Amino acid sequence: MAHTSHMVPIGTPLPDFALPDLDQRIYSRDDFADGPGLLVVFACNHCPYVKHIEAALGELVDSLPSMPTVAICTNDATAYPDDAPLRLRDQAIRAGWTFPYLVDEEQHVGRAFRAACTPDFFLYDADLRLAYRGAFDESTPGNGKPLTGDDLRTAVEAVLAGEPAPEPHRPSMGCSIKWRDA
Repeated sequence: MAHTSHMVPIGTPLPDFALPDLDQRIYSRDDFADGPGLLVVFACNHCPYVKHIEAALGELVDSLPSMPTVAICTNDATAYPDDAPLRLRDQAIRAGWTFPYLVDEEQHVGRAFRAACTPDFFLYDADLRLAYRGAFDESTPGNGKPLTGDDLRTAVEAVLAGEPAPEPHRPSMGCSIKWRDA
């Protein structure tokens, strides 16, 4: 069953985080403090919604090189071994992702962001305040709508220009985050 984004309030500060990428380099909130913003994508390897957009996402991010981007996998890799780091590396290669893919093994960061599904997009402005949360575009697996990335591209271009991302923001739709039992 598909889940949708929690529509976290616009203006919410970027949560603090420090996570390893697939090569064990640690990325933190502070790494992005002096930039134009940050695009955070909650993703995983096994979800058909992510697989549907992954190559187009890689192309979109590559076409907007001034916007720092990270993907985060928060899923429980014990229960979902396709989301373990070696498989995430395979995905990044397959999808042409050139941005860091971070692993949230303890799931604290996903909870801090209030991530709900994969994919789930959080775009922060130069002040590291939430400017956009929502969908890549209107396309989902099987709905026949073209895969364009227009919703996300429009938001990123606005943030890079110092403008607010145009409303309304359509929630992202995808597989639920696979949380470990508490």
